[in-house]
Parts: sequence; structure tokens; C-alpha cells
Amino acid sequence: MGIGFCCVLPAALLMKARWPERADWPAVAALGFCFFGVFFVLYNIAMTFTTAARASLALATLPLHTMMVGALLGIEPLTKRKSIGVCIAVLGVAAALATGLSAAPAGAWRGELIMTGAVLCMAFYNVWSRPFIQRSSALGFLTVGMGTGAAALILVGSLTGSIASLGQFGAPQWIAGLYLGVAGGALAFILWVLALERASPTRVANTMTVNPVAAGLLATQLVGEPITLNLIVGLIAVFAGIWIATSEIRKP
Repeated sequence: MGIGFCCVLPAALLMKARWPERADWPAVAALGFCFFGVFFVLYNIAMTFTTAARASLALATLPLHTMMVGALLGIEPLTKRKSIGVCIAVLGVAAALATGLSAAPAGAWRGELIMTGAVLCMAFYNVWSRPFIQRSSALGFLTVGMGTGAAALILVGSLTGSIASLGQFGAPQWIAGLYLGVAGGALAFILWVLALERASPTRVANTMTVNPVAAGLLATQLVGEPITLNLIVGLIAVFAGIWIATSEIRKP
């Protein structure tokens, strides 16, 4: 997040992004702390208790959580078509990861419960972000939020001694870290807030179901994992679910 912030801030300054209004800064900072701070702490803790496949499926329920949070807060109506599309996409993820869900370590439920808490942080971020983005700009909103989250993570890392582990990093670790900061941090979340600016929270969150399936496809190229029938069926279901959820039947 620190590397991502160092990329986002100059971009915001060069593009003269409109910053959040002074009255919105506490709320924008709180959303940034919740997502860029708490979410990623819970995410990494969850990964120590469960398998990658089970954690990916828990993360892929983000559209369901976002849809329910938006409906409960009265921000986004819960339509039948949207609900069907989200459910099909999540079932597609379950099908794609079916072979990895049976090998659950002891106490895996703790990781999935923690991941559910992380997903709720992201769901509230998705639902509450749009008004602040519209009153400022996507880049200005992201810069304040990511900066707050990065500062919180650096503070926690300093208090827990985690920052000291950076001294043991070699070239491969720093290359991976730079990639995660630039591509997985700055670029990915610039695109994410731009999407939240233009589409409903559930529609944006539904694209998250592509993540575990795409990871499975990438694993076939990088580490030689086989392409299974489950993966193919899951991929088809994910894209069908996204299409159903994001398309509306126009009334004549």
C-alpha cells in the first residue's frame, strides 16, 4: 500500500485531481483505513488458517455481501436479475475450486470466518464510496484513502516488528513487492474506484468472481496445474453470471 500510494499521489498531483471536500475527509479517511488497512490485515491473517482455494471462494462472495449491504442501507435496490446473476457467478467459482475445497486443514473455519469479516469491510467500502467520489474525483478519493490505510499499516508493522522483516528481502522479494505495489496496488485500485464512479457497487463487486478463476488459469501456465472440467464450467458460469447481473432488460 505504501508503494501504491507513492504512485497514486504523483498521478493525482500531475492530473490536478479534485480532492475530497474538507467535511468529507474524516469519512474518506475512515473508509481508506477500513479497506486499505483492516481488510488487508484480516486477509493475510485468514490465509494462515485455510487453503488458498477456500479463501478465494470466501473472497468471491464479495458481490453477495455488497448486494446485501447496499440493500440494507437502501443505496441499491435488490433486483431479481441482479440476484440471479450474482448467485450464478459465485456458484461458478465454487465449481472451479471444487477440487481444492475438500482438503481443508484443521480449524480452516477460522480463516473463512476472518475472510468474511474482511469481505464485509470491502463491501461497505464499495457501497459508501460513490457519493464521496462524485463530490471529488476518483483519483483524489483513492489517494486520501490509500494514504490513510498505508500509514496505518506502517504504524502497525512498526509496533509489531513486521517492518524489520523488510531488511531480509532480496532482489526477488523486492521485485515481487514492487509489482504488487504498482500493479496490484496503484493501477488495480485506480481502475476499481473509476468503476465505482460509473457503475453500481454490486455490478463492480461481481467482477471479483473472475479473480479465483483467472488465478487458476494463470497457475496452469506458471506452475503447471492442469486445466480441469471444473475450471472450464466455472469460467463459463462466472462470465454468464456477470453478464446477467450487469445487463438490464430495457422496457419498451
